[in-house]
Amino acid sequence: MKQILPPKAKISKEAKETMQECVSEFISFVISEASYKCKREMRKTINGDDVCWALATLGFDDYASPLIRYLYKYRELEGDKAAANQDKGIADHDSNIEDSNLDRY
Repeated sequence: MKQILPPKAKISKEAKETMQECVSEFISFVISEASYKCKREMRKTINGDDVCWALATLGFDDYASPLIRYLYKYRELEGDKAAANQDKGIADHDSNIEDSNLDRY
């Protein structure tokens, strides 16, 4: 909150608490809608796509669009990490096989 205000501006404890309550209510509202979608689809886990769908359904398109882009980039980055870890795991496995074959001789 302080980042958006002028440097000498102060925020009361009450204002911070009120904002926190509003944010908590907003999150509950969105998650409730995402949960409803999951129940209709007989799923137990809410994922990022469900949250984006809920935001759009509830009319928060201004939030949904950037979140969809973020989620896509996040998944892309995590996919790269997973692929790198998988490649490392295969290389480690191959190295262990070579080492164990050397032990036989």
